[in-house]
Amino acid sequence: MKSGPILLVEDDIDDQEFIIDALQTLGVDNPVEIFDNGQKALDYLLTSDQQPFLILSDVNLPIMNGLQLKSEIQQNPYLKDKAIPFIFLSTSADAKAVYEAFELSVQGFFVKENTYDGIQRQLKQIMEYWKSSRHPNSTP
Repeated sequence: MKSGPILLVEDDIDDQEFIIDALQTLGVDNPVEIFDNGQKALDYLLTSDQQPFLILSDVNLPIMNGLQLKSEIQQNPYLKDKAIPFIFLSTSADAKAVYEAFELSVQGFFVKENTYDGIQRQLKQIMEYWKSSRHPNSTP
């Protein structure tokens, strides 16, 4: 559902604020649910009846990192059937992490821009793409 929440899985408070501000500036009206580690995001996904619009996740997180979170989603039939677009937005982009992300069927891997204009441009591309894209749970 394109009106569902955006799940932001990010442990850096400055990056959280940066991303939320950029989404607001872009006029994105989806609510944003913030989680500072993958385990909290997974707990939310397992207990919420919401259909998230998408997940924006860092790779390097405490307790459960982004790759582990994506793996847990892939292995859980209930969560896998939700077909939630999962996009990595991370400062880390080593080849091993990118390869593992795509092995887990991630829908995108972006290196976080370090300027406000840059992050806003990235988020605009991501949002426009997923707002236009067909989704198994929203296609008539």
